Amino acid sequence: MEPITPAQDPTDALSSVPASGAGRGLAPTGRLRFFFGPMDCGKSTLALQIDHNQARQGRRGLLLVRHDRSGTPTISSRMGLARNALEVHEDMDLCALVRDRWAGGARVDYLIVDEAQFLSAAQVDQLAELADDAHLEVYCFGLATDFRSALFPGSQRLFELADELNAIQVEVLCWCGRPGRFNARVHDGDVVRAGDTVLVADTAPDTVEVRYQVLCRTHYRTGDLGPHTVSSGQLSLA
Repeated sequence: MEPITPAQDPTDALSSVPASGAGRGLAPTGRLRFFFGPMDCGKSTLALQIDHNQARQGRRGLLLVRHDRSGTPTISSRMGLARNALEVHEDMDLCALVRDRWAGGARVDYLIVDEAQFLSAAQVDQLAELADDAHLEVYCFGLATDFRSALFPGSQRLFELADELNAIQVEVLCWCGRPGRFNARVHDGDVVRAGDTVLVADTAPDTVEVRYQVLCRTHYRTGDLGPHTVSSGQLSLA
């Protein structure tokens, strides 16, 4: 008696889910990660920590930055940590950059990209290509929204393409004590609602003309900056 072959389900050909083991022959790919949060939440500190951990294992990374607050090609944190980086220009092709490094004999195992909100959408596409085709681990760090509470173009594209989206867990507080999520631009003591999207400044209260302050939604909406003095005993990182 011949064995009975089960009839094939005609809907199998329409399924978007591959059968178990169907992808075993595929090459591994890298991952594109985006770590985001408001100012002062420790994004650059985390970027430097990840670079340190990777380098300890003998891996070689390429550090990139776009418009660091220091005004130099540096990844710098407000806690005093800093490392030299390569400034990403508006028309820079990141795929070509990595390929040129490899052609020159340099190893590049991973990328650290700080201030990634300032990247163009095309440059974020290039990072995704490096993760998929060159199998690089790509770590991006940046703000999600600008001073108008609108998504930066680079951040929007990262939200669309990244394999992992990670909100920084260090909570930044508004002056009222509630969680702060909005990066208000302050000019001569007033919250600004219009202007150029890219204007690099810090959160230090002694900045004369333009600075940024993290506010909760209520006080961002009302423009209430609260008291300007630092309470006694509060840690100053300036």
